[in-house]
Amino acid sequence: MDSAVAVLDPLERTTEILFGVIMVLTFTSSISVVQSGQAETREVLVAALGCNVAWGIVDGAFYLMASFVQRARGLRLLRAIRESPDQTATHGLILTALPSPVSAVLTPPEVEKLRQRLRQWSPPSSRPLNRRDFVGALGVFLLVFLSTLPIVLPFLVVQQANAAMRVSNAIAVVMLFGCGWTLGTHTGRSGWHSGLLMVGVGLVLVAVTIALGG
Repeated sequence: MDSAVAVLDPLERTTEILFGVIMVLTFTSSISVVQSGQAETREVLVAALGCNVAWGIVDGAFYLMASFVQRARGLRLLRAIRESPDQTATHGLILTALPSPVSAVLTPPEVEKLRQRLRQWSPPSSRPLNRRDFVGALGVFLLVFLSTLPIVLPFLVVQQANAAMRVSNAIAVVMLFGCGWTLGTHTGRSGWHSGLLMVGVGLVLVAVTIALGG
């Protein structure tokens, strides 16, 4: 798990956890709505676990697809830079590929140096997908699935449904706040502000999903 998580950056890790939390909340919230008995509650929890397993697999597959496309686009861009006879057009390709704060401060001579270095550099041959990609896909699956467990666990260990719901909701709010805190600090913003905002946004998304029949 540690190696899988290390492959993903903080944004990827947090968004996958957030997705898993919102998905399982749509199921646990329906328990209080229908006020089901123990058997019905167990069916809802099994459905929640199954849904997050399925979406974990889907998200892992999407991660592999994105990795493949990103690598292919990078190689295509490198070929275009190496083979284009138009220096001005090549400079435009390089600047477009760079983050805007970086491209905004580069001078034409600096871009030309990059062009020359890219023309001389031969990338190592690599497969469309490598071990790191599959480890990342595994990390995506585990994050989506494991984020289900803390929210579901109270329904399995607490006898009273109302108490289990309160504990489960409290855990979900803490997890939403943690996701917001992580995203906020990752972008250099206030963790408290981002955490509270994420709680509000997450609860609204859950309400919208339930209202639309999700």
